[in-house]
Amino acid sequence: MTETVPSHSREVAARAADLVKTYGKGAAQVRALDGVSLDVRAGEYTAVMGPSGSGKSTLMHCMAALDTPTSGTVTIGDSDLGELKDKTLTLLRRDRVGFVFQAFNLVPTLTARENIVLPLSIAGATPDPEWFATVIDAVGLADRLDHRPNEMSGGQQQRVACARALVSRPEIVFADEPTGNLDSTSGAEVLAFLRRSVSEFGQTIVMVTHDPVAASYTDRVVFLADGRVVDELRDPTAETVLEHMTALQALAGQNAGQDL
Repeated sequence: MTETVPSHSREVAARAADLVKTYGKGAAQVRALDGVSLDVRAGEYTAVMGPSGSGKSTLMHCMAALDTPTSGTVTIGDSDLGELKDKTLTLLRRDRVGFVFQAFNLVPTLTARENIVLPLSIAGATPDPEWFATVIDAVGLADRLDHRPNEMSGGQQQRVACARALVSRPEIVFADEPTGNLDSTSGAEVLAFLRRSVSEFGQTIVMVTHDPVAASYTDRVVFLADGRVVDELRDPTAETVLEHMTALQALAGQNAGQDL
């Protein structure tokens, strides 16, 4: 049996410190992130949740080096993203970070196998055969590797995207609503694979989701509201997540009423 490492003793895989992100200027300025600080521990599965407009996707994009904060710092491992030049940032995104998006983002003319190894191919590298076989077995795609995306179901396409994110063994994987375009059965398959990649392979995953069931697969849920971290829940269930989300929605409604 694998020994469980207490979360507080795990290394920090990624850290946001006092992140602020604004869009627009003057009276039209929107403060999407308002001083967010968050540590993501290595080998943990973290969900980020919150009402619409709470800043959860903005936070993920800043932490994944897809967007630049207005102020504050983001580190992945020991790398401060704000100090990296464009070329180094591109290499970090390619070599140290994995991505899973709601829209799959597969290349339609490539087979599943070619899509999975694409980031490595771009880098001029080849996958470790044993690890590749492990990932393919975990996502259950051994018989679909020669199929193109239009020959696969949505769930199969998203599992290809998950395999692509993991095959290069990144330090951290960011998943933005990975089950948003899937039916409940396909979504459960993808979530089970992401859970397994953390529990069995020691992967670190940060997932933005609005779905309490999806969040129940994680180790920890961080709740955002109005661009701030307002709550946290460990060992979540769908019921406890729903309770927290309902309370946040009610609070957001009260605040909106006070602003009128």
